[in-house]
Amino acid sequence: MIDKPAIAKSAEVHTAMVHLTVPRSEIQKVMGPGLAEVNAAIAAQGIKPAGAWFTHHLKMDPKVFDFEICVPVKKPVAPTGRVKPGRLESGRRVARTVYHGGYEGLGAAWGEFHAWIESQGLKLAADLWEIYAAGPESGSDPASWRTELNQPLTE
Repeated sequence: MIDKPAIAKSAEVHTAMVHLTVPRSEIQKVMGPGLAEVNAAIAAQGIKPAGAWFTHHLKMDPKVFDFEICVPVKKPVAPTGRVKPGRLESGRRVARTVYHGGYEGLGAAWGEFHAWIESQGLKLAADLWEIYAAGPESGSDPASWRTELNQPLTE
């Protein structure tokens, strides 16, 4: 289930991130270790997360995920191993909603969300991002999990 979508402008977000390109079937194998790698790098530098972690998908391909695992930070992270500084640009026009449920329902949520965007006559940019506002770390009941879906739009 998704909340009523809305159009917004993106805020600039500085990140510590790991860029990965993997077959779609590998996503569950790389997500946890990638996030742990980013969290370890920022902790070693005395930096705390400045919000919920997210993934920034650079382009959507049915077979391959080209994406960044990101943790927002208030001060720049020094590159270490695969962890690099990154950022989301401010001022981008995005469609935004919140999905409630387990991660296995994200595909259907994106389908519903994209159908709404198209019904509004809006055009999708190549990238998108998901902010994991509440997940397994916040409770074992997937019904209480929340993922913010952000779809940039072309002008």
